[in-house]
Amino acid sequence: MVAPALAVTGITASSTIGIFDSLPEYIEIGQQPERNEIYATYSGAGSVNGQFKIATIYDQNRQEVPYDKISKFVLDATVDGEDSRFFEHGGVDVASVIRAAVGNVVGGDIASGASTLSMQLVKNIYVQQALELPTEEERDAAYAKATGTTFDRKLSEMKLAISLEKKYTKKEILVAYLNIANFGNATYGIQAAAQRYYSVDADKLTLDQAASLIAIVQYPNQRNLGDPENFEANKIRRDFILDRMLTAGDITQAEHDDAVAIPVDETTIKPSESSNGCIAAYAYARWFCDYVVKSVKDFTFLGADEATREANWKRGGYKLYTTLDLDVQIPVQDAVWAYAPNTETAFSLGSAVDTVQPGTGRVLVMAENMIFNDTLEGGGPGTSAVNYNTSYDYGGSSGIQPGSTYKLFTLLDWLIKGKGTEERVNATANQKEPFSAYKACGEVSGSGTFSFKNNAGESGIYTVRDGTVNSVNGVFFSMAKQLDLCDIRDVAASLGVQRADGAPLEVNPTSIIGTNTVTPLSMASAYAGVAALGKWCKPIIVDSFVDPDGVTKPAQTPECKQAIAPNIAATAIDVMKGVMTSGNQVYGNPEDGIPLFGKTGTTDSGNQTWVASGTTKGASVVWVGNSIGDFNILDTGYQGVSGILLRHYI
Repeated sequence: MVAPALAVTGITASSTIGIFDSLPEYIEIGQQPERNEIYATYSGAGSVNGQFKIATIYDQNRQEVPYDKISKFVLDATVDGEDSRFFEHGGVDVASVIRAAVGNVVGGDIASGASTLSMQLVKNIYVQQALELPTEEERDAAYAKATGTTFDRKLSEMKLAISLEKKYTKKEILVAYLNIANFGNATYGIQAAAQRYYSVDADKLTLDQAASLIAIVQYPNQRNLGDPENFEANKIRRDFILDRMLTAGDITQAEHDDAVAIPVDETTIKPSESSNGCIAAYAYARWFCDYVVKSVKDFTFLGADEATREANWKRGGYKLYTTLDLDVQIPVQDAVWAYAPNTETAFSLGSAVDTVQPGTGRVLVMAENMIFNDTLEGGGPGTSAVNYNTSYDYGGSSGIQPGSTYKLFTLLDWLIKGKGTEERVNATANQKEPFSAYKACGEVSGSGTFSFKNNAGESGIYTVRDGTVNSVNGVFFSMAKQLDLCDIRDVAASLGVQRADGAPLEVNPTSIIGTNTVTPLSMASAYAGVAALGKWCKPIIVDSFVDPDGVTKPAQTPECKQAIAPNIAATAIDVMKGVMTSGNQVYGNPEDGIPLFGKTGTTDSGNQTWVASGTTKGASVVWVGNSIGDFNILDTGYQGVSGILLRHYI
């Protein structure tokens, strides 16, 4: 079939057949890149079986659909407009090849295509493979090879098109073509195109809409419906396709005339806004979405190594069912926006909230006061791409000093060493406290002196319990003198506390009152470990997933260890329940009969304020403070609430 057509280009029939026979004859349609979807649990409107879609993430906007989910107008427009003898040939249309070959000789090149739908599918498969290569250089080279107007490529397309027709039915090839075709604006496949340009599913497309979409596929950049400058070119091709459909007898004269009379302009295009990425995610879940996407490299359920995971995620087709609980997340986010508004202009006000489930490590809440925006140009005041909840490697900041919420770890080590809550220690502040009074890993911690003060000027003798409830710095420095700073650090590390910059937790006397720059998420997981009676679980964010084949599988399973003994955790809880029933802390305690333990934290300059608390259902950390600078948060207020209480109201 091929030889006579190509012979007129000057290549002998015998050599052509030899080249043809030597080409590979096997190609798979395979899975095409699709959208990934992220879900959260929710009992409100819009949820299905308790799940609510919060985000769609894709490298290519595609959603594959079967034959019976595509409008008959689309199927007919594709065949009539692109390959009228599709159901008659075996992959190569001999008459068209001969006609194109003659035209090529006259024109002096081989630009004319004569491409059947099967040949176009082969080309699109190679284009798709090119787009999935790891480097730009490799992608460009492979794309040029897949689209180049060369004799070898055309011959290869023909051979592989014939092999496709041997392996797949006509219906399968037609559907594969419609699912892989480029419709411009990073939109691939008929379903995504129908949604992108007409806000309907592919099976709801009308005659004129179907013809307009198929008009795009030959020249997606020049005929797509995302640019008004393309409307005229699209209509010319659309009307040509409608003429072909009439000639083929697939539509009536009346249907043809009605469709041709419909303009291609802003009155008939009904575009949908791009839904791609966390910036387009559900407004209450964008920061969590960003954390999920940046954690793909860790998801072992996506592949054995980071490169494989990233490649599989890029190819798409996954549905992730996450740990986020919107029934809690929504009111938390509303509270953050109310009491730490991102409209503040006098200073850089930041806030973050994390809730972790004790005994599993499931992250139930992740909120921030800023509006997520990771575009190159940014979103202006009130927006950010920095996730205050997480570490730098996951889009986070350089970390935040936790203040006295960190005192939990000195208390735990005190109890681990067999010391009691009613033991009495000196609470008096010291302007010349010697470093030599403290040990770090068995050695003197340093030379010289440092100073510390007590917030309310406390002095004298306190029990450890009273010193904890009242957060007296002097009590904890006295406790630390009887301990080893490295042991206190190790307790914090065993409960998952992390510096945002990834460095080891610092060991110095002032670290015991919270000078390490940590992440709120890791502090929430530490308090969750205490709430679970010492059982610490690594934070996880995906419960299950559906793979591209539609199979539901488990995702991240709890990774837990007994970080501290249950009786130690229980004693610490008993002490810190007193924190939540005294002073300002009562504003953060609903006193609804559920035992609540916690600890507050405020840095010396008042630029950072925290409250960490826990029950058996959830451990939460709330931070309100400066994302940049040292403005004293205690000197301000919102919604009639003074600065020192904002954390508690949230």
